[in-house]
Amino acid sequence: MDEEILIPIIAILSIFVIFPGMCMHYFTMWRSNKGLSADDERMLEDLWRSARTMERRIETIERLIEPEGRPDATSNRRPDPLRDPGRDFDS
Repeated sequence: MDEEILIPIIAILSIFVIFPGMCMHYFTMWRSNKGLSADDERMLEDLWRSARTMERRIETIERLIEPEGRPDATSNRRPDPLRDPGRDFDS
């Protein structure tokens, strides 16, 4: 007889108290961790600087390797708007 009363009470408590409490807990955790932490921002900035440095080095290497005296080598290349050397991404 004791088990017949205990099971419905546990079921009702878990549906109306425990489950909404867990949902609220994880919802507030999600909202508090929405932005980047200071360490994440610092790491992202370092990665951005490294990527810019590597891009400049690759552009320099491409310029050094590119044949200058052959008109057919330069006529097939189209200018890439994303890799425009005059474009500054800092501003």
